[in-house]
Amino acid sequence: MSHVVLVRHGKASAGWDADLDPGLDDVGRQQAFEMADMLHLFGPLPLYSSPLKRCYETAEALGDRWGVEPVVTPAVGEVESPVPDLAARGAWLQGFMAGSWTEQPPEQLAWRRRVVDFLLGLEGQDAVVVSHFVAINAAVSVATEDDRVISFAPDNCSRTELKIEGGRLEVVELGGTARTHVN
Repeated sequence: MSHVVLVRHGKASAGWDADLDPGLDDVGRQQAFEMADMLHLFGPLPLYSSPLKRCYETAEALGDRWGVEPVVTPAVGEVESPVPDLAARGAWLQGFMAGSWTEQPPEQLAWRRRVVDFLLGLEGQDAVVVSHFVAINAAVSVATEDDRVISFAPDNCSRTELKIEGGRLEVVELGGTARTHVN
C-alpha cells in the first residue's frame, strides 16, 4: 500500500486559451511556497511533475525544501486538446469538462489511462505528484467510479491524497476546492 499526494499546480501566469505553457504568476509562486511549507515535513519523498512550466515550478518549491529534483513525466501532463488554436482550445475544454468519460473519444480515454497507469505504477512507494486540474479529476473519477470528467474543482496547490493498494486507487481526502474559470 502507498499514499500519493496529487498537488495541483499554482496559479498560472496565463490561461488555457492564451499560452500553451505558462509559468506561475506571483500568486502561484506564493501558493507553491505555502504548499512546500505544508508538505516538507513528510519527506523527502519521490517527487514527480508534469512537464509543463507551471507544474515544474510548483514542484521545484517542494524539491528545493527536500533537496531533490522533481522527476518530469508526461504521464501526468495536461489533457491533450484536439484543437491547436488557442482560442478554440478554451471552447473545447469547456465542452470536454462538462461531459462524461463514456462519451469521450479514444484519444482522451488513452490520456486518462496513462495518468491512472502512472499512479498505479507508484504502488509500493509514497510520492508527491504535481499535475493539473483535469488530470487530478481523471484519477479521482477512476477511484470513485464517477463517470463525470469533472467531479470536483481542486484549487491551485491543493493536495488530494490517494491510497494505492492491490492495483486500485482510493481517495483518502480530496484537496481544497475553488471555482475555476476556463479562459
